Amino acid sequence: MAALSLSPRALYEEVAELLRQRIFQRELEPGSWIDELKIAEAYGISRTPLREALKVLAAEGLVTMKVRRGAYVTEVSEEDLKNVYHLLSLLESDAAGVVATQATAAELAELQALHQELEAAATRTTAGKANTDQFFAINERFHMRLLEIANNRWRDQMVADLRKVMKLNRHNSLLKSGRIDESLAEHRAIMAALASRNPEATALRMREHFANGLEAAA
Repeated sequence: MAALSLSPRALYEEVAELLRQRIFQRELEPGSWIDELKIAEAYGISRTPLREALKVLAAEGLVTMKVRRGAYVTEVSEEDLKNVYHLLSLLESDAAGVVATQATAAELAELQALHQELEAAATRTTAGKANTDQFFAINERFHMRLLEIANNRWRDQMVADLRKVMKLNRHNSLLKSGRIDESLAEHRAIMAALASRNPEATALRMREHFANGLEAAA
């Protein structure tokens, strides 16, 4: 790995993002010990910004600090996952209901365009892992754009943090046989409810989406 050369204030944030992506990509597996010395040497930095970065990741739930043992990539238990999905279901279904009533025609068109990207990506998932990753990325863009349209920054921050924890397990859920097709069908139902401007139906479709996602992830 190339050494990092950033201003001291920004360095720990850059290190945190690098480690965050390595965790999401499974280069650092759940439950694995984070070798601070090795990582600091690889990035050409001292252990001080690395430890600050680990504190950031610990606050996000991606890293667990153990007394006298160091930092470990968080392992998500079934109970953890259930709690994360429960909260995401509450927050995102509420946002979906708001979007159904308040979104402009242009904003709904944006969501429809993202949905079409998701449809296209789903047809290419059999070609290899890269296309599955594309499906994950577009799916997240859809959900985050819906939240942006609902326009509640406090909810957005909570969802962003919860989704980071969910990513520790997401590959396991969407890679299960048939789950991508099921997820796509659920997105179609959400879009139909949004198009009908029915907040109750939209919120219900979103709750069903998370309930099915949890079942696949468990």
